Amino acid sequence: MQGDESDPIYIEALEWFVRMKDEPVSEEDRLAFETWLAISPSHPAFYDRARTLWDRFDIVKPEYDRLRPSERVHRRNFLIGGLVALIAAPTAYVLNRPDLFAGFTTDIAERRSFTLPDGSAVELGSYSALSLQFTDAERRLILHRGQAFFQVAPDRNRPFVVQADMGDIQALGTAFDVKMLLDLVTVSVVEHSVAIKASGTDPVVVESGWQVSYGDNGILPATQIDVPLVQAWRHDRIVFEDAPLRQVLAELERYRRGKIILMDNSIGDIPVTAVFDTRHAENVLRTIAETLPIRVLNTDGYIAVVYRR
Repeated sequence: MQGDESDPIYIEALEWFVRMKDEPVSEEDRLAFETWLAISPSHPAFYDRARTLWDRFDIVKPEYDRLRPSERVHRRNFLIGGLVALIAAPTAYVLNRPDLFAGFTTDIAERRSFTLPDGSAVELGSYSALSLQFTDAERRLILHRGQAFFQVAPDRNRPFVVQADMGDIQALGTAFDVKMLLDLVTVSVVEHSVAIKASGTDPVVVESGWQVSYGDNGILPATQIDVPLVQAWRHDRIVFEDAPLRQVLAELERYRRGKIILMDNSIGDIPVTAVFDTRHAENVLRTIAETLPIRVLNTDGYIAVVYRR
């Protein structure tokens, strides 16, 4: 049974385990549970594994046990999701690694600088992956995940193009930053300009000192930037100015090992303004919990659960 963490029966076992911890359990639920156990010899084994996983949730478990029954129904759904994310993460990581064939990668909280064959310079941010596809006609780079800063060497015969998600960013003699976070790709221009083509739209030229994001809904309107703030990550800092909490947590995931799960969407829009040291992501989570109306339950590096205080 080892290696079956993504098996639907295992997910069912997790759901049954959390449901049966609710008090009181109805007789109808108890009979349905006994029936489920008897359907297949594998069900009791999966249920035992669900219990073992619960025992690893040393911090979340006491919190859940203290909840009133009326609170558990809502919290239970999120907790099941957290448990599923915990057991599914290794499988998903192997099957969906965008950096599997990337030529340049960085680990958690690592930055790496290198020079390309054409003389251009690249700095990769934390947990990022980049591939090169240089030809005689084009210098194409694919940013699979993360963030990168590009300083482009001139070559009139070969355009310099960064592919990020479903968009192309063509340098027009420039230095620029590309970040992939949540469902958006954000391009910040530090010098000269770039041309962005995404989601079947016509190219949009972005000048120095401006920033554009694109995603499934096309290219969003450009906004002015403070260049030093945009480049703070290159000095181990993240600067947030009224950024929604969900964005802050997504950013922090790139600087710590383990998943961060936002258990209450209603707090995802809480604005955060702060400067954080990326080398101490766990301290950042503690600071957020101390200053916002939230709690952070950190399950010993496996998963951090964030919910309303």
